[in-house]
Amino acid sequence: MTAHQRKAQRGGFVMGLVAGLLIGLALALGVALYITKAPVPFIDKVPQRTPEQDSAEAERNRSWDPNALLGGKPARPAASAGGPAASAAVPGAPVVATPPATAPASAATARPARDPAAILAGAPTPAVPAAPPAPVAAAGFDYYVQAGAFTRTEDAEGQRAQLAMLGQQARISERAQAGRTVYRVRLGPFPSRDEADALQGKLQGQGVESQIVRVERP
Repeated sequence: MTAHQRKAQRGGFVMGLVAGLLIGLALALGVALYITKAPVPFIDKVPQRTPEQDSAEAERNRSWDPNALLGGKPARPAASAGGPAASAAVPGAPVVATPPATAPASAATARPARDPAAILAGAPTPAVPAAPPAPVAAAGFDYYVQAGAFTRTEDAEGQRAQLAMLGQQARISERAQAGRTVYRVRLGPFPSRDEADALQGKLQGQGVESQIVRVERP
């Protein structure tokens, strides 16, 4: 291959390359124009608003009355907390009745009501009876009939057995006295001194010595 042929082949390749680039640019420009003019899905399907429609909607919003649904009454300004407008009833809302505040009871209300005619006639005001004083609880006492005090439990048990044979039920209680334990045989308790005296007299009639012991109730 001669130099002239190689030069002509190289020139043809460059021309083909330039022509390919131009054709590619033309195709890309055509595709771009097609995409910009073609409708976009989910967007171009929404009808476009015209300027006349926008101006008409703005006019309607300017003359819109928020209180049109409340019977055509004009809107009232919002009142502060506790003001008269705060308690205005809203149509359709339930009405809650507030119970009236009751005045605290005082000593004056405890007085009996007077007849107006009696007041004009100068009748004296009836005196309010004073409350009776509360009774003071008196200290109560229980009464026992003691049939002996022994230093040995055997003697106390024997005395209780003797009383049991006479039909009397006694109990033995212990108490420290003068550094030693004393066992007391007692019958009771009785709420009154008369009952204890009656039992003492009965025991004395049966030959049992005894004495009355008074113990303060706890």
